[in-house]
Amino acid sequence: MGKPWRFRNISSTGLLLTVAFLLSGCPMRADLAGEEEVRSAASVHEPPAIGAPSAQQPAGKESPLKDIFFDFDKSTMRDDAKPNLNEDLQWLNANPTAQITIEGHCDERGTAEYNLGLGERRATAIRDYLVAAGIDARRIKTVSFGKERPFVLGQDEAAWAWNRRAHFVVGGR
Repeated sequence: MGKPWRFRNISSTGLLLTVAFLLSGCPMRADLAGEEEVRSAASVHEPPAIGAPSAQQPAGKESPLKDIFFDFDKSTMRDDAKPNLNEDLQWLNANPTAQITIEGHCDERGTAEYNLGLGERRATAIRDYLVAAGIDARRIKTVSFGKERPFVLGQDEAAWAWNRRAHFVVGGR
């Protein structure tokens, strides 16, 4: 047998570049670059509580308002969302000049067209609740992203539960 193979035929620069490439991981999807941070479904073990704490908000886009989560294929507000929406109402009343956008989001199931409509119905349901509670409708915009901006990537209920939400952006878009 000959001598064992050694790295002498590979330059140190080439070796460093190869190691750096292997350790760098995959880039973020181009269609999500510059948008919300996308969390791995592996880090989510239980469906979110309604309006889960601000720790679940994307980095750099923390909102004083809590997200509201929905059941599968529903746009009606769950009863357990009311305490969080009432906290949001307190914040909105304490900040009467704040403008907000309510983003309607869905999980990945269903067509893009269907989910855009469902996301709009979700955002509208939350807007209607806030307006009925006394918030001026002119302060609120709604937009639907359907399934196009998932908060958590994954193809199981743990991921889908995080993506069925109404998300608040203070200052609008």
